[in-house]
Amino acid sequence: MTHTKEPEDVTTEVREPEFTSIEICAGAGGQAIGLHQAGFGHLALIEIDKFAAATLRENIEVHPKWAWERDNCDVLCQDVVEFEPERDLEKSAGLYRRGDIDLLAGGVPCPPFSHAGKQLGEDDERDLFPRILVLAEQIRPRAVMIENVRGLMDAKFDDYRSRIQAQLEEMEPSDDGLPGYEVVGWQVFEAEKFGVPQLRPRSILVAFRRDVLRDLKYEAPAPSVERVSVFKALEETMQERIQPFLKGAQAVQAQKVFDDWKQKADKDVAPTLVGGSKKHGGADLGPSRAKNAWKALGVSGMGVANAPVNGMPTGTEGRDLFGAGGPMLTVRQAAIIQGFPLNWEFSGGKTAQYRQVGNAFPPPVARAIGESIIDVLKAARERDQKG
Repeated sequence: MTHTKEPEDVTTEVREPEFTSIEICAGAGGQAIGLHQAGFGHLALIEIDKFAAATLRENIEVHPKWAWERDNCDVLCQDVVEFEPERDLEKSAGLYRRGDIDLLAGGVPCPPFSHAGKQLGEDDERDLFPRILVLAEQIRPRAVMIENVRGLMDAKFDDYRSRIQAQLEEMEPSDDGLPGYEVVGWQVFEAEKFGVPQLRPRSILVAFRRDVLRDLKYEAPAPSVERVSVFKALEETMQERIQPFLKGAQAVQAQKVFDDWKQKADKDVAPTLVGGSKKHGGADLGPSRAKNAWKALGVSGMGVANAPVNGMPTGTEGRDLFGAGGPMLTVRQAAIIQGFPLNWEFSGGKTAQYRQVGNAFPPPVARAIGESIIDVLKAARERDQKG
């Protein structure tokens, strides 16, 4: 992993966050980045994939804005089914107290509900909704946020969603008097409406502990920015890949590749990136329908390109850049499509990196929802301080 770009607005001041969170199924940090930008300090990030966990650790280690997490956040590479806060937290053990955590968040596995899979729902061994509900009962955070694919909102899962909501809303008060939850929203958010150059609809559940919400009203974030086309998002990085070939024998071909791509890529946002699961998938841009959508945008979805190092050709440009189907995306370009900051690097080989990117929750969407949750938490704090 190499970090060639420093974060913007670098500061050496380490500020203690006003609000804290614990996140399960953290992946490569898409949701964690957005929630961090919103104002949450992470006490723990739990992720079973060793490459994604390494991505989290290594980025936290080098980015100045994550200095507080460097000292206080446990990045645990383990199965979330085995995660026990009281036992497993080390760095954050002194900060963790049941009922005092502001947010429990998680992007639980999507395959059980994805249109790209068999939609086995609760019969899929990868369904972790039951686990996050158990953790909500154990941790009793002030708020809960659960992210999944749009397929979860299909009519065939109506009963399952009702049961999940009921488990939160009928949760018994604990011995220390902490009540259960009220689900204030469970809706689909379109990533393209939050500045992400990709369709990527996600279903988001938001719930607040009843003593926190009381008389307050939660308002879901409204669409914030105009659509960002694939061309606008990737123009700079595609120019960097083309630049070494604009002189010499391939100059005419290189310019044509860029011009053809620009003409098509400026029309629309990207289809939803598909990262693949442990059972299926690999380093390409998804099933036939997705590949056709990418083709319409001038991009070959048949694989992922090797990334130039220090601007030097890779030797695979015949496939990666000059192929008949158009240029393939590099992992970095896929990360831009997903809304990751340019300075966020990924661990592992190319396929492992791409899977981390493709399975992520876009940071700009997580930030918007995180800010809407903080609005309620702040209002509740001010109300309670007034007595």
